[in-house]
Amino acid sequence: MPFLELTLHCREAEQPRYEHAFDDVGALAVTMLDADAGTRNEDAILEPGVGETPLWAAITLSALFPHDADALLLLAALESFDPGLDWSRVSFRNVEDQDWERAWMDQYVPLRFGQRTWIVPWNHELPAEADGATAAVVRLDPGLAFGSGTHPTTALCLRWLDGLAGEGLIDGARVLDFGCGSGILALAALKLGAAHATGIDNDPQALLATADNAERNAVGARLSVHAPDDAPGGTWPIVVANILASALDALADTIAACVAPGGRLALSGILDGQQAALLERYGQWFEGLEVAAEGDWVRIDGIRRR
Repeated sequence: MPFLELTLHCREAEQPRYEHAFDDVGALAVTMLDADAGTRNEDAILEPGVGETPLWAAITLSALFPHDADALLLLAALESFDPGLDWSRVSFRNVEDQDWERAWMDQYVPLRFGQRTWIVPWNHELPAEADGATAAVVRLDPGLAFGSGTHPTTALCLRWLDGLAGEGLIDGARVLDFGCGSGILALAALKLGAAHATGIDNDPQALLATADNAERNAVGARLSVHAPDDAPGGTWPIVVANILASALDALADTIAACVAPGGRLALSGILDGQQAALLERYGQWFEGLEVAAEGDWVRIDGIRRR
């Protein structure tokens, strides 16, 4: 059955209002894409910060309606429902029925980080370079929470983990992914040789997505997921926290306490310009703090003092 598809571009802050309006006028489905993905070399995934919704700054929002819906009547209904939104940016087109999940997945491609780490969507064949004994391949389903590409913050963490593996520091280690989102970092650590990974997130959807992805990658027995309130105690030799700078600041004591003496920590989700305050904040516990940048984002990593 064909559909009438409505598409518009909006900012993150406007998205809930637009989606509410679509739901009110009877949209059959609403999907979101990163409107700026075409300007980067990678597709976007936002590892959500604590309490954050994983959306992009600029969004392409699409809604499906029955094929015989009247576009002008729909537009009039939308304008009536929320006249404060800009409905002049709307476009309509007729689309044929198709496997929508497959269409969504087709937008993602395999991506490499560092020497060994690959993130590969389920619908793609392994690239030749990733089809080897030393490759650490994480298979993700774009239909699950938070997508399967990579935002610069996640890319910075994946390269850091890959670098640790190159130094022989991950093999057999325990890893904590603080703010695990889709579990992409925990899964990468496991594929790089970690003995066990722990994912912590306050979003139940993130915990389900992480556990599901772990099962799909045949590492479910080596990963545990927890809400912050039931997180296990103790310390980890490797901790990665890809959340927002404000959360990294607010949770500094908690995060620092998770890192074993001599252990390694990576902090990401930090906009360029925010690192100075965090370097000072974490400097009381960590030495050798370094900053790596990609685009507008930075990563801080260091070693817990013994």
